[in-house]
Formats: sequence, structure tokens, C-alpha cells
Amino acid sequence: MSVAAAVHRKAAEIGKLAVRMTAVAGSGHPSSALSLAHLVAYLMYHQMRYDPGDPWHPSGDRLVLSEGHAVPIVYAAWADLGGAVGFERDGAARLTPAEVDQLRARDSVLDGHPNPAEGFPFFDAATGSLGMGLSVAAGLALAARLDGSERRVYCVIGDGEAREGQIWEAADFIVDYNLTNVCAIFNANGHGQAAEVSGQQSADALVAKLKAFNWDVVAIDGHDPDAIAGAFAKFGDNRRPLAIVAKTVKGWGVEQLLRGNWHGKPLATADLPAAYASLDRAVAAHGNGGSASTPRSPGAASRPIARGDVATLEWPACSAALRAAGLGVALEQGKLSTRRAYGAALRVAGDLVPQLVALDGDVSNSTFTEIFAQAHPQRFFECKIAEQNMVSTAVGLAAAGFIPFVNSFAKFLARGYDQIELANISRANIKLVGSHAGVSLAADGPSQMGLVDVAFFRALTTVRADDRRSPQCWFFQPADAVAAYHCTRLMTQLRGLCYMRTHRPDVGLLYDDATRFEPGGFQVLSTGDDLALLASGYMVHVARQAAALLARQGVRATVVDLYCLPVDGERLVETLQRAGGRALVAEDNYGGGFGSAVAELAARAGGLRVVPVHCQRMPKSTRTPEEALEYCGVGAGQIADQALALLKEPR
Repeated sequence: MSVAAAVHRKAAEIGKLAVRMTAVAGSGHPSSALSLAHLVAYLMYHQMRYDPGDPWHPSGDRLVLSEGHAVPIVYAAWADLGGAVGFERDGAARLTPAEVDQLRARDSVLDGHPNPAEGFPFFDAATGSLGMGLSVAAGLALAARLDGSERRVYCVIGDGEAREGQIWEAADFIVDYNLTNVCAIFNANGHGQAAEVSGQQSADALVAKLKAFNWDVVAIDGHDPDAIAGAFAKFGDNRRPLAIVAKTVKGWGVEQLLRGNWHGKPLATADLPAAYASLDRAVAAHGNGGSASTPRSPGAASRPIARGDVATLEWPACSAALRAAGLGVALEQGKLSTRRAYGAALRVAGDLVPQLVALDGDVSNSTFTEIFAQAHPQRFFECKIAEQNMVSTAVGLAAAGFIPFVNSFAKFLARGYDQIELANISRANIKLVGSHAGVSLAADGPSQMGLVDVAFFRALTTVRADDRRSPQCWFFQPADAVAAYHCTRLMTQLRGLCYMRTHRPDVGLLYDDATRFEPGGFQVLSTGDDLALLASGYMVHVARQAAALLARQGVRATVVDLYCLPVDGERLVETLQRAGGRALVAEDNYGGGFGSAVAELAARAGGLRVVPVHCQRMPKSTRTPEEALEYCGVGAGQIADQALALLKEPR
């Protein structure tokens, strides 16, 4: 029995399962799946070193399906192999061919696109929004290097999605770090969703581009097992990352799917017998190959970097950490930006947590991750100006058990919102920190200011995590150095997606080492029974100025620092009730953020009046933060005026 004949036969067998499961589901992408039939048959039965019964094995090779809509062919192979499904080794079940008929069902582990968070652990990250998989593969490869593992990473990419710039961000990054344990496989079937791919994504063009990016490149017929075997034989001997450009046929083996555009269209169940017969004919000329071999076992387990319990670690006092990071003079002067304090906190986190890594987008001397990089250079990854790749690379690192902190300006992280959503769907344990947030940046103008990030991340905090108790995302915005230190600590300890905003201007210290910070908490800085002024980040200092202006007119204001979302709603409502039942929420960003969150709490509680106060116009460059705030309608005097207007309203 030849390997080639076995691969042909297995391609037909798993192809039948792919067309069946999509027909039963009434949706899916059988034509795209079939274009990968031979590649998947060779990869999963002959090439990859892994244990289908233990996809969690630390040395097992990994497969990233960037072309996520083609997932039925992988599900088919996994079911044929009896691969494990579930959330952990204990209690895992074996998938059977009969169970593929549950594709896309509500209670099935077989989601419409890859998603490990739904119980399919063979994958490491959710994919489906195209262009992200090669970056995830890069993160997995970096993790293998850090752990000293011989694990290899394979990534299947569609030719249409190769139009996405993130593919080429990842291609650059992989060459920068010489990640020769990555093999990129481009499925060049020539078709997108609506029409043929551009000539710029043709197989020949992809070969030329990849060579220009300093990859080793092999072009093959993706339905020729011998050619596939020859290409994969080069993996491991290459001094540069290897890319395989495989010319394939969309709908391979099923004559009906070769006529017209069947993208995303399943066959009717009545058409299945004809499809099966067509697949049999497609492999008949290659002989009866019998069954393909079983996957090769993974290598011996490496000794990965220790993954301790981060929740129980004892952190030093904030003042000690700031001095250790060279910020002692600023501490003595009592004035320090939250971005600098974050850099010091990240270094402490790196000292305490060996699996913590940091990624930055060419702004480490502004985000102050350079403090971490100097202390832990092997765990710092410079991603250059490529934020989308940076986020998805972090997802790969997180899937391998690391805790990645992803850093850039808050405005620039907006380029990666799609990647962040996919990370959230994966339940990836990544931490994002956006510096230079809000209009206090002033002189650099609105192109550098994070203004919509609050609404975006606040929306993610409204979704419950799988445990139904915690949110899907935690959002922090510290107002001073001490708060920034502790918010970094909380992000390190909390499981799942976290986002923190830091600001550029130096500000006075509000808290001492003994102040407690906790998830869902807030701080009451002053009390009054006329109304409450709520703010976070830089705006806490502005709110205090507004409260001082009000005090001159006999108005007693409670000032609340909302450093976290979601917030303890019951306790916050009680605070607002004690403050006269009226509140202004001041923000130096656009609407939909903290003000909306507090207004929703107030609406549910009843009897409270909440007025969100946020930027009323597009910012522009100014010489000082105070000018920028006033220009946008959120200066201290303007907040005080709105507070007085609120007090004049009838109860």
C-alpha cells in the first residue's frame, strides 16, 4: 500500500464526512473544505506529531486554520481519528463520525468556525475573520522557543485572505524572529466568495511575494500526495521559515460543486449519494489505498517555563517598585504619569511571573514597556508598527500558557479591534494597555488620541464570562501612579481579557501604599450631599478641581474615582443616593463609556439623575491639556457649570 494511495483514499473519506455534515446542518463551506482534503489528510495522518487523544500535550504539533470557514474537513479528520473534545483532559470525550452531524448545533463542540472555547481543543484560537491565523502561529512558535519545545506549528491560509495586510505583518515578524518552526500553507484554489481571487493573490504571485519576504517557498499541486510529502520533507531542514503554496480545486472530487459558485452553500441531503459516488470515482484511478497511518506521537515533553498561581503572589509596595524602576525622584516630587508607573509595575509582574511576556508596537519608550524589556529581554517582543499582528501573536502566546501584555497608544490599538474580538471569542488570557489615552494628550492632536476605545471595551465588559460571575473583559483606567500599579497587578491576576488606559501628563499622587484596589471597585475621594462627580483616569484630577470650584459656591460634591468597569453597582448606587441622588460623569473621550455605564445602573435602580459629560466636539492640537479639555467642553469650569445647572433642575 503506497502512502499516496492511502492519502487519496483518506481525502475521499473525510471529504464525504465534510459534505455530509454541512448538508445536515444546512449551512457551511463544503467546497472550501474539499480543496484542503489531501493537505489535511497528509498533515493529520502522516506529518504532524501529536496525540489525538491528548491535544493538550505540551510537545504536540499545532494546526492553525486561518481559513476558518474550511473547518469541516478538519472536523471530519478529527472524528475519523477519534480525537478528544472537551475542556480538559479529565472528562474529555472522543468525537465519532456520527457526531459530525451536530455541526453548528447549539450544544455542539463543532462551531461554524474554529473555536477552542466551545470544547474543540485541537485548535488554539478562534478564527473565521480572515487574515489572523499566521500571527497566532507566530505566537505559538515563540512560546515553543521560550519553553525549549520541539513543537512545530502549521498554518493553513486561503489565497483570498492573503490580500489582508496582517498576513504580511506576520510574514515580516516571523522572519524577524527566525521562527523556522512555522510552516505556512497557502491554499491557492483561485476563488474567493463572490468571484475569482485577484491576480495579485494567484499562486505565482504568492510565491514571488513570499520569496521577497525572505521565506523558503515550495509550489505544489495540493492534490498530489507525493508533492505534498516532498514539500513537508523540507520542513525542519530550512534555515528560513517555510511556505508551501498549494494549487487546489475548490469543491475537489464532487462534480456538482465544480459547477458554478458554491461558496458557503451546502448540498441537499438528497444529493449526498451522488457526491459520495463522485468522490469514489475521483480516487479510483489511484488504487485502493486502504487506511492512512495514524499520527506520529509527539516528542518528549519539554520542561516549559513554570506557570505558577499568579493570584497568590505577594507584590512589593508601590513606592518600592517605583524606586526600583528609577522613578524615585518623581515619587518624592509627588507627580508621575500613569504610563510611567505602569512600566514599573510591568517589571514587577515580570519579576514575579515567569510566564509573563510583553509585546510592543515600536513605542516602548512612550508606553514605558522599555522598563520591562531591560529587565526581561528574552520575554519582550518588538512587533514594530503592526498592531493587528501584535494582538493575534499574543493570542498564540496565551494559548501556550503565557500571559501577554500588549502595548501601544490607545489610538493605535484601535487598528486591532477585530483581532481583539476574536481573542475575546477564544477567551484568550491577554492584557491590553493603551497609553496616551483621551484628549489630555493635547499637542499631538486627535490622530494620536484614544477616544472611541472606552465605548468599545466597555461594551465587552457587559458580557458575562463562562463562569457567569465575572465579565468577559475587565476595563481599568487608573488616575495616579499607585492606582496604575495596582490595576496592573489586578490584570496579571485576573483570567481573561483585560484593558487598561494610561495617560501622558504627570499628575499628583492621590493614594498611598496602603490603599486597596479590587476588581469592580472604586474610590471615594471626598464626600458631599449635594451631588456626585464621577470620573476616571486623568479626569479624576479635573473632577477634583471642579469640586473645589463648586465648594466656593457652597456646593458639597462627592468625588468618585471609577477606576474599573464593570463596577460594583449596588455599592455605587448607594454612594450616589448618599450624595443627593444626582451625578455627573466626566470623561475626556467620546460617549458610550463610563457615563453610559453609570446611567444604566441608575436607570435600573430608579430615583437617580445621571448626566454623562464627554467630549462635545472633535479635539484639535492645543499647547496644554487644560486647553484641550476646555475646547472639548470638559474643562473643570465647564463641569462645575453643568453641575450647577443640574442642581437647578426640579427633583
